[in-house]
Amino acid sequence: MIHPKDRSERIKAKAKELGFLACGVARAGFLEEEASRLEQWLRSGENGQMGYMANHFDMRLDPRKLVPGAKSVISLAYNYFTEPKQEDPDAPKLSTYAYGRDYHKVVKQRLKPLMAFIAELFGDVDMRCFTDSAPVLEKAWAEKAGIGWRGKHTNVIRQGNGSFFFLCEIILDLELAPDVPATDHCGTCRRCIDACPTAAITPYGVDGSKCISYFTIELKDGIPADAGDFKNWAFGCDICQQVCPWNRFSQPHSEPQFEPRPELMALTKDEWHGMTEVVFDELFQGSPVKRTKYEGLMRNLRYLEAE
Repeated sequence: MIHPKDRSERIKAKAKELGFLACGVARAGFLEEEASRLEQWLRSGENGQMGYMANHFDMRLDPRKLVPGAKSVISLAYNYFTEPKQEDPDAPKLSTYAYGRDYHKVVKQRLKPLMAFIAELFGDVDMRCFTDSAPVLEKAWAEKAGIGWRGKHTNVIRQGNGSFFFLCEIILDLELAPDVPATDHCGTCRRCIDACPTAAITPYGVDGSKCISYFTIELKDGIPADAGDFKNWAFGCDICQQVCPWNRFSQPHSEPQFEPRPELMALTKDEWHGMTEVVFDELFQGSPVKRTKYEGLMRNLRYLEAE
């Protein structure tokens, strides 16, 4: 019989071998503190048009509804920090996570060998993996598993690594030794709050209906004329991460599929605003930017021009 602590250590060692930035374990159970937080966030309308956030409320709070009999949640971080920047300083900006291939596909590819390893080592284990692909409160599990703490901008921050990483999970019916939850190290800093141009951030909360990422990605209607200053962000926004002191520790990723295409980084402001649908389809093939579609990106660019 392998002890739960030994199981956890073997899984973490394999995760590191597979290129994950961090791996931690939490005991599967109902997220009681998150229940009131999520309910209040939804009730105040801070989800905007993201109606799906109200779906599967109970499932979001209890992983045992996703994997019956689940005993553990393995939380993992996968680095996407990229050093290359867009060459034209006046070009509309993309969030760093959208420079390369869609992370949903890439990270899931990295999770499969880990799941195969678990099955090979521990036998018949019922498990499912998720990467922003189901009603899972990823940040809460990352915090419980010791991956990092939720900063005042609500992104998970890890000491020594910053916050430029994706979160993913494996929920399974295998007993593992849980890690100590991460503690907060934001202190009195409020740079993310002060830097947000649309005042979307309050300490440890984000009004999704005011966030630039919401307007440029999630919103399906026209962008309201009074939405605020987008600071030239055309898809997503990294401002709250860029100003965070912890991100001075960010190191470049080692994932070839996250490497930005040179032709994308070389696009000038005029080329962005003159982009045809054919160029869009070619340039953003397999990219997260496809989510907003050509019409959505053009809507965002028109808003930036009108500012």
